Amino acid sequence: MADVQITPTLRARRALRAPAGARAWSDRITPNLVIVAVTILALALRLYYLSRPGFLFGVTEYDDGSYLGSAIRLVHGQLPYRDFVFVQPPGITLLMVPVALVAKVTGTAWGMALGRILTVLAGTAGVAAAGLLVRRRGRLAVLLACGISAVHPESIAAAHTVLVEPWLVLFCLIGALIIFDGDRLASGRRVVWAGLAFGFAGVIESWAIVPVLVLIALSARRPRRAAAFAGAVAAGFLIPTLPFAALAPASFYQSVVVAQVGRRLNATRIYSLYRIRLMTGLSDVLHPSNSLVLGATAAIVGLVLIGTAAAWLLTRQPPAALEWFAAATGALMAVTFLWPPQFHYHFVAFLVPFLALSVALAAPRLLGALGVVGGQPAAWAALRRGACVLAAIGIVAAAVMQTDYERTQQASVSPAEFVAVRRDIPPGACVLADEVSDLVVADRFVSDVPGCPAIDDGTGVNYALSHGLNTATGAGRVPSVAALWRSAFMHSQFVWLSYHASKRVPWTPSIVSYFHAHFARVRGLGPGISLYRRTGPGGTHPGH
Repeated sequence: MADVQITPTLRARRALRAPAGARAWSDRITPNLVIVAVTILALALRLYYLSRPGFLFGVTEYDDGSYLGSAIRLVHGQLPYRDFVFVQPPGITLLMVPVALVAKVTGTAWGMALGRILTVLAGTAGVAAAGLLVRRRGRLAVLLACGISAVHPESIAAAHTVLVEPWLVLFCLIGALIIFDGDRLASGRRVVWAGLAFGFAGVIESWAIVPVLVLIALSARRPRRAAAFAGAVAAGFLIPTLPFAALAPASFYQSVVVAQVGRRLNATRIYSLYRIRLMTGLSDVLHPSNSLVLGATAAIVGLVLIGTAAAWLLTRQPPAALEWFAAATGALMAVTFLWPPQFHYHFVAFLVPFLALSVALAAPRLLGALGVVGGQPAAWAALRRGACVLAAIGIVAAAVMQTDYERTQQASVSPAEFVAVRRDIPPGACVLADEVSDLVVADRFVSDVPGCPAIDDGTGVNYALSHGLNTATGAGRVPSVAALWRSAFMHSQFVWLSYHASKRVPWTPSIVSYFHAHFARVRGLGPGISLYRRTGPGGTHPGH
């Protein structure tokens, strides 16, 4: 199976066979077998991460409660953007609707557990999809594409709970599998189906626009194909999105555009070398030096650029469309993640497959080109087999390091602490929480109290209603923000505050005064829970 596209003459020279003994073991290890083996490894690593204390039925993230909570509210008749602020496009809400329907029977805690398991499976499927994209390039390409995706720390961490990146990666790679026929862009109906997949990826997260633009640029020489693809992308995005946007256009714009894309005043900028460290997969290395981080970055970039350029020069054939797609998307996403002040570890999970594909396509192509031009096919075949062995050893070593890191992880709020909460808060009570994940996992998210406030994302509410302000930059001084939070306190029976409540709740003098006058702390709970019960007038008493 050729690693590069070469001329018939060169192909004939490469067709010289390696010794039979050398072929015996290697020929049995097909690219499909590599995909299966590394995908199983990826699943094991992600399930092990999810098995850490409290990770299945505890609280580990902030965003997952908002994402699953939006679907739970939807199946209970509350629409995102119209009835509550939701700062993501509706894709993750729609994906979690089946989970929310199950949660109506099992409770939201089991719903969260199911959502986490499904996200693990989505992240694992993305690993297999990366391998399938490069399957025609041989074992080494598949090993690198699947292996890097499988063991990259941020790819694993992003799949441990309900986050958007694993789902975004999966739909983008599905679209890529449809639109690429081997190394080249397909045509006909496949372009339309691919566009629909990429369009729905954009409904999950706006970053999908980057690979879409790259594909449109690659299709520029065939305007009809480019137009068909762009039209299908638009349809895939608009069909799921328009119903929500039409019912609440102003709120949709404030939530999805202003809160997510708009400028955030005095936002704290994350150190660039820290971002690069995460992108290169060195996040689990204890205190890596700047030289190590920059050296790893130079090695990756050098391999892709120099390897591709050298293969191009040696074979006199330019990179195929798949190579341009992977490298351009990866480069654009890396720049995108270095630019804005906001940055979170799970962002990197969207870069990982394109980074893996770039390396996986460049390295075998360079080895193949050197083998063709340098002669001695048997020697170069042995070198390629050796590269496969080294890559496999590196992947296994990285997996061992990852499990060593995962072993130390535990939830910020444990399942045991939620037992006490369930005793103190009756089912159906109206609870205001700055971190909705707590309510979902405690199975106290759904209220049967009329008029109970629906704050699905406290931080997002502040950004959306104040045009990019948070509690530190003056969101509480915006009348709409202050009014929403004061009304929420007035109608709540319980208030549950996390460690980071000061960053989410705008504690204006009026809200502070009302809170102290009407709520008292519930005793006997764990250190991770600050639960308060209404004592003064207002709201609706539990059970009424």
